Amino acid sequence: MFVRGYLRASTDEQDANRARDQLKAFVAERGLTIAAWYVENESGAKLARPELFRLLNDSQPGDVLLIEQVDRLSRLKAADWEKLKAELASRRVRVVALDLPTSWMMATNNTDEFTGRMFEAINGMLLDMLAAVARKDYDDRRRRQADGQAKAKAEGRYKGRPEDTERNAKIAAMLAAKQSWNTIQSFTGCSRATILKIARRESAAAS
Repeated sequence: MFVRGYLRASTDEQDANRARDQLKAFVAERGLTIAAWYVENESGAKLARPELFRLLNDSQPGDVLLIEQVDRLSRLKAADWEKLKAELASRRVRVVALDLPTSWMMATNNTDEFTGRMFEAINGMLLDMLAAVARKDYDDRRRRQADGQAKAKAEGRYKGRPEDTERNAKIAAMLAAKQSWNTIQSFTGCSRATILKIARRESAAAS
């Protein structure tokens, strides 16, 4: 059994590594170690996340996917959440979340079959509930943001998010130097969506 730490933040401005020490402390208390880290800046409302699926592809049956909170794994719509659950089940990957105490026993093999199956069933129900709550929170925040932006636009106050020109210039320079997208992500901490946007802009400017 390997424990695989998954760290996610929604935007480039947020620190996806923020919870790393908490996950380390959690496994240390149980005499475990984290075999690999998977870190990305992608929305939890999107199913297609490169690092999450790299984790799943690397996993063997019985491995643990360790997260700080369930919303780090999913803010997905119901249909996409079912797809992700099916992927986890087919690979027999166990989800352990620091904000879901019923999942903590899944981080060890120190339970008999009956107890293990009981906690797996309870854990599954609570995962569904917390994933639904995370999606509702996401939808509510998006609605409030849209309402606030609409009001600001109506009052002539909305200017949008300022561009990080210094970072984007670095991305453009690295693209021009034929650096890989993985290298650019590691160096700048940006998302692949941001690299794509800059790549398209540079291509349009050159044409």
